[in-house]
Amino acid sequence: PWTVTALPLFPEQAVEVLCACVGKQTLAPGVVVGDDLAFWATAMRFAAALVARQQFLPEVTDEAGIYRARWGPVFAGPDADRLATLAKAMPHICRALARESVVPPQTPSRSVLSQFIDGIVDHLVRSPLQACGDKPALLTQSPATCLRLPVAFATQTGADTHRQVKPGLGRKRQASTPSARLRTGPSTRLRTGFDSVHDQWLYALRSPHGIMEGDAAALAQFAAQVREWQHPIAVSTATPFRLCFRLEEPDGDGDDSGAWYVRYLLQAADDPSLLIPAKDAWNAKGPKAPILKGGGFNAREYLLSSLGQVSGISSHIETSLKTAAPGGYKLDVTGAHGFLINTAAVLEQAGVGVLLPAWWTRKGTKLRLTARAHVKSPKLQGGGGLSLDSIVQFDWQMALGGERLTFGELEALARLKQPLVKVRGQWVQMNAEEIQAALAFWRKAADRATVREIVRMGLGAGKAPGGIACEGVTATGWIADLLASLDGRAAFEALPSPDGFQGTLRPYQVRGYSWLAFLRRWGLGACLADDMGLGKTIMALALIQRDWEADGKRPVLLVCPTSVVGNWQKEAAGFTPNLPVMVHHGIARTKGAALQAEAQKQALVISSYALLHRDFETLKEVSWSGVILDEAQNIKNPETKQAKAARALKTGYRIALTGTPVENNVGDLWSIIEFLNPGFLGTQSEFKRTFFVSIQANRDQEAVKRLKCLTGPFILRRLKTDKAIITDLPEKMEMKVFCTLTREQASLYAAVVKEATSKLDSSEGIQRKGVVLATLSKLKQVCNHPAQLLGDNSAIPGRSGKLARLTEMLEEIIEVGDRALVFSQFAEMGDILRRHLQEVFGREVLFLHGGVPKPQRDRMVERFQAGGDSPQIFLLSLKAGGVGLNLTRANHVFHFDRWWNPAVENQATDRVFRIGQTKNVQVHKFLCVGTLEEKIDAMIERKQEIAEGVVGTGEGWLTELSTAALKDLFTLRKEAIEE
Repeated sequence: PWTVTALPLFPEQAVEVLCACVGKQTLAPGVVVGDDLAFWATAMRFAAALVARQQFLPEVTDEAGIYRARWGPVFAGPDADRLATLAKAMPHICRALARESVVPPQTPSRSVLSQFIDGIVDHLVRSPLQACGDKPALLTQSPATCLRLPVAFATQTGADTHRQVKPGLGRKRQASTPSARLRTGPSTRLRTGFDSVHDQWLYALRSPHGIMEGDAAALAQFAAQVREWQHPIAVSTATPFRLCFRLEEPDGDGDDSGAWYVRYLLQAADDPSLLIPAKDAWNAKGPKAPILKGGGFNAREYLLSSLGQVSGISSHIETSLKTAAPGGYKLDVTGAHGFLINTAAVLEQAGVGVLLPAWWTRKGTKLRLTARAHVKSPKLQGGGGLSLDSIVQFDWQMALGGERLTFGELEALARLKQPLVKVRGQWVQMNAEEIQAALAFWRKAADRATVREIVRMGLGAGKAPGGIACEGVTATGWIADLLASLDGRAAFEALPSPDGFQGTLRPYQVRGYSWLAFLRRWGLGACLADDMGLGKTIMALALIQRDWEADGKRPVLLVCPTSVVGNWQKEAAGFTPNLPVMVHHGIARTKGAALQAEAQKQALVISSYALLHRDFETLKEVSWSGVILDEAQNIKNPETKQAKAARALKTGYRIALTGTPVENNVGDLWSIIEFLNPGFLGTQSEFKRTFFVSIQANRDQEAVKRLKCLTGPFILRRLKTDKAIITDLPEKMEMKVFCTLTREQASLYAAVVKEATSKLDSSEGIQRKGVVLATLSKLKQVCNHPAQLLGDNSAIPGRSGKLARLTEMLEEIIEVGDRALVFSQFAEMGDILRRHLQEVFGREVLFLHGGVPKPQRDRMVERFQAGGDSPQIFLLSLKAGGVGLNLTRANHVFHFDRWWNPAVENQATDRVFRIGQTKNVQVHKFLCVGTLEEKIDAMIERKQEIAEGVVGTGEGWLTELSTAALKDLFTLRKEAIEE
């Protein structure tokens, strides 16, 4: 043993400290949360969860002659298991501290943990009750009327997050206090002014200390009465066994008319697999006797007490207690169904173990009656005249767990009129209405539908009549082949490159081009969502070339951001030089009837999103073979004019090209799929109800899986980091560079925050959003350089931590002959960087921003790519240089200020990390430590997983944060400032 300095804490202090430790590894620089403190934080969350679920009772304790009214936890059912698990996980250091003894404490972990939880539960329950006034709120007030204590914890084994807990007694438990049983005579009237010990107890339960004063004998008698009142619960929780009910099926194969049986068992607390029938426990003899009698456990007394407690839940239990040694009771099939859907849940809530058959789940039986559409079609013979709009006949079939049912079997089930039936050896829950609905539409003649509707049903988007779940589609012939190709069970045909295509498609590009052609053939929209740099442009041009050579010479409309119009024109000239291409852009562009006439002569018309809406009245009159949207995230908001215009165009096929099909949330996906295949995901409100809320708010993995099934056939997503896709790209290494602020930056930062804080408190709605966005922009400018915020053309050196670090790193890059791109979202910051870097290194620095004319822009790219003595540093504003450029001469990418949108940043990085790159690419993301930049970066890291679960993230969500969260976000920590 050795001596350490310790700081004893009152419960309220302990809670405050442990709250700060939840989920953290460090509290402050140099202050690390140790294993023992982390364990107690977890234990506190467990105690808080008990309080939240009202798993506590009032009690009286005797501590060396001092009687105290306390609130004690009740560990029933799963809570007892959690207590045992937590005790086993306790670090030894948690019980190594003693006040005086020089011998290491021998107290068991469970006892130490129980004492801690006792204290925390008592504090959490007592604290809000104090705020309810002087009246005995325990019995006269609902817990909801008390002051709510925010307790930011959850159970260790659960998935709860921060929430408010309203400690207090439930109404049933309030009504069952021992007031009716505790009778005290005149001798118990206390000197403290209370009429009875009971009244004093109620008061002490709400007081800060809980101490009860008075006659020692009367207090001892009262404490004994409280223990007697709690005895049934104490017996049922503090025992090596617990009562368990097991529902057993009738004996005999295929017999659903026999008796079911609910068997009473004793289940070992430390080994749930050890089950002893109650009939063997009433008078324990033989080899099981030592197990049941260990530790002084009285099985007979426990069974009587426990069965008596739950006898009010079921009349069958009450009746069984009239026998000498009840071991269970029999049920018919209706009774068994009632036990499954009602009694079992109530018993579990009462702390009794329940074992149910393996075929039963919380939603009922695993097997459910489903409808399945069966379509007969001939084998494909050339494919002439076949389309998704073809009308086909199909039959509905009833199935049970994949097994088809005959009409006679379904009629037999209807005659049984039983909620549980055994079908082909398996128990199934059914209701009469469901069966009658199935029979009703089965009697109808074969239904008719378009192949498009059959496809939707096959992918899980269709509905069966009568409210019965639609399991999918079975088919023969060409429809079966189509469905198999869509869901990946069969491969589509790999096509050769078109004759007029000048270039060689890589194997994965052949697959992408062939996939586009496959969906285009059936009139289904396709979203090619490959990583930037994998050649989406090339694959789309190959498809256009193939169609132009094959059928009808009709034009394709290509809509893209203005910044990449020239890139498309250049790529088309290189890979498909024989195609007539028209650029519809600029002030002198062709309009009206002349545009319609000229477009009909072209294979490809290239235009921009801005003109899609502005010239829509003309564009909609052209008979387009197809419409392709490049950077299709531009229509992620379905309510914008350009998104509505894109959906309204009449065309033979639709293609979306984007590296970020989900940029902000899964709602973006609805807008893109609605453009590609209208109505496929239902209306926007249906999509929000079915998928958006489930995935974004609840992170429902089943909803994610269903959405993937529906959209997967129409989205092809390949990553350049996947070596199975492409093997000739080098590695990309991303790293964060943490910088400090100068004192000048810190002073400006504080001034901006102070101004914003006052405005946030007095603004709301759109005005509040404006304040937030303006503040975010100003704080990013401060982090960049004071001269950017002030706009005073003042001196540059020595005033920015970021700039100092960038200069140091670029010096090393220049020395070894590497090249670098430096991105900033601010053109004015780019100009500051250009002036400073040119002065420091004495060489030219290129700077591309939105105001650079296209010829000069192209010249910059050519010079940078040329090598030799060309400039080694290329500054780019993120919007002007984030897409449409090939800058593979660089092998370093600097994000000087963050866009707070990983998808946009990745697109910018992909100017370098793309086909043609021969070196390892290093990506440096600058952050000012202790500022909003570091905090938002951490938030984005947590947020990205939602969108990526379906096929990243935006920055508008920051305006939706609460005022308190924003103030915390803006707060500048001390470590942000350099010495």
